[in-house]
Amino acid sequence: MVRSAPEQSLQGAVTDLCGYRELRPGHFRIVEYASLTVPLVISFAEAFAIGLGKAPGDNDRFASFAAGLFAGPVTIESFGRACCVQVNFTPLGARRFFGLPMSALADRMVVLDDVLGIEGIALRERLGNARDWKSRFTIAQAFVAARLANALETPPEIAWAYDRIILSGGHTRIAWLAGELGWSRKHLAGKFADATGIGPKTLSRIVRFNRALGLSRRSADDWAGIAADCGYADQAHLVREFRALAGETPTALGTR
Repeated sequence: MVRSAPEQSLQGAVTDLCGYRELRPGHFRIVEYASLTVPLVISFAEAFAIGLGKAPGDNDRFASFAAGLFAGPVTIESFGRACCVQVNFTPLGARRFFGLPMSALADRMVVLDDVLGIEGIALRERLGNARDWKSRFTIAQAFVAARLANALETPPEIAWAYDRIILSGGHTRIAWLAGELGWSRKHLAGKFADATGIGPKTLSRIVRFNRALGLSRRSADDWAGIAADCGYADQAHLVREFRALAGETPTALGTR
């Protein structure tokens, strides 16, 4: 696995790029927890098996695809012959890059042809023919930069509301956000579904969960304190959210 930070012009829209190649046969499984990453995966080899909130089945095979936000655990299996480039977008960066309502990608994987058309097919061929990971990252970043240069900017109201949720660690009250914008909560939720694929309440849940997860890696024996610090009603509330967003209890995650 090789990672690369995005060039300056992509920061805020892209968090990082990753090159992944398996070098020996086997059956590998990882579980990714709910996050605010929107990945674009461009594969040159065997497809992955991916299950949203469940173990993947026989029909859950995906090679090159984009995946929207999902408020739950994602199980990814590979079989020793995977090779791909992955571009990880922020939700608002993905909205600008794909030029689609993010509700069209939420809770699903959408194949490359359907999200990028013939441009995506050409990109996959160029990346597959590149001589090394550095060249692939250069090609991918130039492609992303060109699309973003012609993309509509995020509406300032949504950018402001999104930032408030992120900066507050998911503590910002949705009613307050709507009131500050002069919108109804329903209107705010619709705007967020277009921009991120999920509503502001679900976004706040994922932000709180990831903050709690980060704190647990420094102090895994103080779940009551973490629950209070992250805005959960009590420790039982935190446990329910971990089960929903990670598929496991906090204690189980702490043993990993």
